[in-house]
Amino acid sequence: MITVSKIYRHPIKAHGVEVLSSTPLEIGKCLPMDRHWAVLHEAAKTTGGAWASCANFSRGAKAPHLMAIKAKYDEGTGLLTLRHPDLSEITFDPNTQSAEFINWVTPLMPSDRAASTGITHANGRGITDSEFASVAITNTASNAALSELLGRELSPLRWRSNIWLDNLPAWEEASMVGKTLRIGSAELEIREQITRCRATTANPETGVIDADTLGALKSLGHQQFGVYGVVTKAGTVAITDRAEIL
Repeated sequence: MITVSKIYRHPIKAHGVEVLSSTPLEIGKCLPMDRHWAVLHEAAKTTGGAWASCANFSRGAKAPHLMAIKAKYDEGTGLLTLRHPDLSEITFDPNTQSAEFINWVTPLMPSDRAASTGITHANGRGITDSEFASVAITNTASNAALSELLGRELSPLRWRSNIWLDNLPAWEEASMVGKTLRIGSAELEIREQITRCRATTANPETGVIDADTLGALKSLGHQQFGVYGVVTKAGTVAITDRAEIL
């Protein structure tokens, strides 16, 4: 039986992961508060306020030390707490305290990359890498298979996924494209596979590049890991919930 083993969200795109035990899913929307904000850089071709491609934002592919940020969002106060092994903890309001956040994160940004300039949002839509509002779904067996290929354990946090599934054969998720996946009381149309970038080469505990994840994937003949789903039936998803390919 396929089951949910982990649930994550990333309140600010590429700037911290948060562990969840359950989450509601709404039709046509991202996982709540996932990639709700993103960080513009000085070479961005957008001023924010709407969805834009990942090239406009500071991200782990260009600044690997960002991968080690952990997050905790307080739904009641609207405050976000971020932690990084090389920095002191910060708690702030992403809507009103962008300058404080930029001062905090600047030491993690490479000097030869476009500097971060401020926090933006997309009017309630998650700023996912996909042009459509998506939920990222990954397979623990595929992560184990890639770990074996590389000869080292890969943290699931490298993949910036939302929902992890157990008891699914390695790489079986690719065959779900075009099908419907029921998870808990929600249903998602699996739209496409996720093509991976250099962010996955960085250790999510240290931010140091230490694994050739892309080389390992390419040795298998592709650069995909996980799939994007679009919510077609609202519901709640929780750890240990059953998942079923319809």
